[in-house]
Amino acid sequence: MLKNPMITGPKCPSCGGKKIVSDQDTGELFCGKCGFVITDKIADTGAEWRSFANDESNRARTGAGTSLTMHDMGLSTIIGAANKDATGKPLSSSVKSSIQRLRTWDSRSQAHSSADRNLRQALNEMSKLKDKLALTNAVIEKAAYIYRKAMEKKLVRGRSIQGLVAACLYASCRTTETPRTLDDIANGINIKRKDVARCYRLIYRELELKMPVVDPIKGVSRIASNAGLGEKTKREAISILNEAKRRYITAGKDPMGIAAAALYLACISTGEVKSQKLISNASGVTEVTIRNRCAGLRKMLID
Repeated sequence: MLKNPMITGPKCPSCGGKKIVSDQDTGELFCGKCGFVITDKIADTGAEWRSFANDESNRARTGAGTSLTMHDMGLSTIIGAANKDATGKPLSSSVKSSIQRLRTWDSRSQAHSSADRNLRQALNEMSKLKDKLALTNAVIEKAAYIYRKAMEKKLVRGRSIQGLVAACLYASCRTTETPRTLDDIANGINIKRKDVARCYRLIYRELELKMPVVDPIKGVSRIASNAGLGEKTKREAISILNEAKRRYITAGKDPMGIAAAALYLACISTGEVKSQKLISNASGVTEVTIRNRCAGLRKMLID
């Protein structure tokens, strides 16, 4: 008698019956009407009968997916932390100390070359910055990809790991259109802005990166949130920027500067009282820049 019969959709090639039964014990797929065996090799897609992972409740056959943010891309194997043998019995104290030494050497052997150690340190820095700057997984994946390309071109040798990590993150933010400035990334990793800019120019030139034009509208929400502006002011600023883009006024201008100027003009339009200094601090651009960009936007609005 079948223990786990399962009725499926295909028809029997012999009699045309639709009652197809699969036997999970023998791995056979046969017709429930005439008994014709369709195949005797069914892959078992169910859970494992026992767990090989540290989590005993997880009996899935697949592990975590590969990722560029791990130095080994998640493909290497490690000695698990469970101090039990294959039958589930706890290890003796002597064997336990030997396994612990093996775990230590196993973790050290994962990065035996200087390039592997460099990559592991760089990816750890990226992981820290992800939380500090509230970046998405896609941004970190792209930054890890750019850093690996820089290592292939031998751009890492003789240069600061932190500087190149910050440059790769900035390039990734530019590529994915995530509104993060050089100052944000430099402050997050605690190095000078000019060091980040120098490394960014290097990877931009050597890797021949193609950067999209930054949309100033992307920075409106961030500046408005930092300055405590209302939704009405944000929408007014976006409409001003859309009109400026239509007239090609934003071309060649600093996106954060022109976004801050649009928000300041929107505050005047909606009656929300905010000073230029407050918006300057929220956007990270100077008050002079905001005044200069406001002059061009005012002229556009008058016309």
